[in-house]
Amino acid sequence: MTEMQELLESIFSYHPKNPLIFSNGIFWGWLALILVAMQFIKERITLRNMFLLVFSLFFYYKSSGIYFLLLLLSTVIDYSLGKRIHESNNPKERKRYLVLSLISNLGLLAYFKYSYFLIGHINEIFGTDIHAVDFFAVMGNAIFNGDFDIDKIFLPVGISFFTFQTISYSIDIYRKEIKPVKNIWDFAFFVSFFPQLVAGPIVRASDFIDQIYQPYKLTEKDFGRALFLILGGLVKKVLISDYLSVNLVDRVFDSPTSYTGFENLMGVYGYALQIYCDFSGYSDIAIGIALLLGFNLPLNFNSPYQAVNITDFWRRWHISLSSWLRDYLYIPLGGNRKGKVRTYINQLLTMLLGGLWHGAHIKFIIWGGMHGLALSIHKFWLSIQPKDMYDIKEKSSPWSKSLYRFSTMLLTFHFVCLAWMYFRAKDVQTVVQMIEQIFANFNLTLLPEIVEGYWKVFALMLFGYFIHFIPKQFKIRLEGSFSSWPDYAKAVAITVLIVVLYQAKTADSQPFIYFQF
Repeated sequence: MTEMQELLESIFSYHPKNPLIFSNGIFWGWLALILVAMQFIKERITLRNMFLLVFSLFFYYKSSGIYFLLLLLSTVIDYSLGKRIHESNNPKERKRYLVLSLISNLGLLAYFKYSYFLIGHINEIFGTDIHAVDFFAVMGNAIFNGDFDIDKIFLPVGISFFTFQTISYSIDIYRKEIKPVKNIWDFAFFVSFFPQLVAGPIVRASDFIDQIYQPYKLTEKDFGRALFLILGGLVKKVLISDYLSVNLVDRVFDSPTSYTGFENLMGVYGYALQIYCDFSGYSDIAIGIALLLGFNLPLNFNSPYQAVNITDFWRRWHISLSSWLRDYLYIPLGGNRKGKVRTYINQLLTMLLGGLWHGAHIKFIIWGGMHGLALSIHKFWLSIQPKDMYDIKEKSSPWSKSLYRFSTMLLTFHFVCLAWMYFRAKDVQTVVQMIEQIFANFNLTLLPEIVEGYWKVFALMLFGYFIHFIPKQFKIRLEGSFSSWPDYAKAVAITVLIVVLYQAKTADSQPFIYFQF
């Protein structure tokens, strides 16, 4: 194989150990080419959409290999069923098509995500010896004469996100809240739009489809905001999240008994910051790239650790998922329309299923159950709290109100951190070990040595939390100030940041946490 052939093979072939992700330098080379090409076709809406569709499918192929065919299958099924739902005037027929859409999407999701979980329990209950088989790999081997492993079911990247998008499309058409797209190509573009394809935000048809038919528009303010979001997202991901993961979090969670209680506690705080910076960093980059391409994606994070209660937290954390669960699960279950007890049950069920959405493991069910229980308790507390409590807070001094807000924010943050322990740990026993270390082996006598050994990690944690707790208005002014900089100043800032991120980058690119969901 010649050097040119090797280069082309590396560019166009799927490499499982080196997928095309936002923190990969090759991706930014591709994006630069996309933005250059967009300057020649941006006025021709149909050509622009088809061009971005082709690249989006290529991007997913580079992220998941042959499983991009699964994305095409889901697209064809839901486009066809959505069209039939819209065209039918028979209520029973419309419902039948909707049920088919739900079965096809949730069936695929269940097969790829929960097969081992279900088969394991079946074997345990009935004493059978059933083995999971990747039928998609079997078909791939038959069609392409490939050598895919059929004994291990590979979880396609982003399947939880694009199945939720297509489900909402069918439901919204059924509810007559939207009309179907004009053709299958537009629907494929909506489903596969690469900035948000593999890790969100979960974009609803009502928020995106109209933009497909709009002319390209990128104001100077949008351009500045896009760059600000992308640079900020890279700082969160590469500088903060990856560094904390490699140098503290992974070590502590892999072997909690090898570290003091203080180190375990710092590992928990580190993971809370890591997962926020990782996921919100991805969302910021996705929103920024979409802006450069002329599309607006919804806000997905709003300083969640500034939340003053658990309900407030879920209005700020992974907003596209929490609002999806509310509109397509909690409300159809009955919401708060069927009495207090049923409301609490609906909240608990919604969060249990939200936990299960993250993975087929007891730790995710515990995590979801904790949040569901906390939401129900908070709602119950609001229902019994005397009305004059609000008057007391309004009439109290600014210092008292600030202290009250700080206290509730601190309580909420530590509950969220406790739940994060179950989310991150490999099993429940690991969480038990970490809690025992924190309460029984804090060992402050080693604090000077620990600080000396981890001072870079702790300094980065302080920096990350400081950025997170900056007031929203200040962040908006900072973004506006950056947008007003001349282009040469932006170029200097970008160059300096690239150098810093390159120096801080770990040896291997760390995958985005939510790629596994």
